[in-house]
Amino acid sequence: MSKNRRAFLKKTALASAGVRRFSLSESCAGRTENAPAVPAPANPAGVKPKNPMGVSTYSFWQFNGPKEDFPIEQCIDDAARMGFDGIELLLVQMTSEENAYLQGLKRRAFHAGLDLMGFSTHQGFISPEKEYRKENVDKTIQQIELAYKLGIPTMRLNTGRWRTIESFDELMANKGIEPVLEGYTEEDGFMWVIDSIAQCLPKAEECGVVLGLENHWGLGRTAEGVLRIVDEINSPWLQVTADTGNFLEDQYRQLELLAPKTFLVQAKTYYGGGKWYTLEIDYEKVAEIFQKVNYRGYISLEFEGNEDPRTAVPKSLEILRNAFSQ
Repeated sequence: MSKNRRAFLKKTALASAGVRRFSLSESCAGRTENAPAVPAPANPAGVKPKNPMGVSTYSFWQFNGPKEDFPIEQCIDDAARMGFDGIELLLVQMTSEENAYLQGLKRRAFHAGLDLMGFSTHQGFISPEKEYRKENVDKTIQQIELAYKLGIPTMRLNTGRWRTIESFDELMANKGIEPVLEGYTEEDGFMWVIDSIAQCLPKAEECGVVLGLENHWGLGRTAEGVLRIVDEINSPWLQVTADTGNFLEDQYRQLELLAPKTFLVQAKTYYGGGKWYTLEIDYEKVAEIFQKVNYRGYISLEFEGNEDPRTAVPKSLEILRNAFSQ
């Protein structure tokens, strides 16, 4: 690693957790004031934290048909009616990025009694093309700005993938494993991803948005891959989004590895059979893993089964609430 790169990574790691209040129309660009980090409250002996429950708008849509048939506004209303505490927005499901639309979603969620607690986005940095990586860095920075305008404190991040298998259905049939691009190595891929994410962190710090690298195919297919990136960058503004349904082997061991750095848990369920596969997930065991590290954050349901979400989502909520309140 070059001296310049080391210096840059060190600089991005020196972030504080303080934020100040801004008007709705104000950009987070140019923020320089930092308040001292507030330590996490101690966990009284024998008292287990109860995690708030969220749901991803993906649970209601799942890319089934036009997104206009599953508007975010309706997802907010349904989530509130079903008894969730918060909602995670899927960016590609939103119909606009205009500020009036964003503030309308924020107002609707607040009035419904829901936190806007997560922002699920897509990007990819695994490419030898410098311009492609720059485009994805710029896109990610714009997404961080959107999260800021929405008041969302954490944003899901992907490494991207090699795309040597074009079809996502075929990739799933191959358990998320795809060949490395000819002429390159995984080491090249890790270098591209680490350099690209590091460029996004100053904006994340300015906006007070924690990026959560998800175990989501590509170089994030394993816990070891996720942690290599997070540990090398070593910033409080890059943590982990742990998805319970994306480890297709040795799932509990891998979740244990991610747990200490997890900022958001995405919890899969598969009523009616999974869209691509079905995993048997013991949520009492999952809850125990995260309780051991005193994780108090949101559990965000991602329903990915074929049953009607109107019946499957409430059943999923009941399972998760029971498991995480033991």
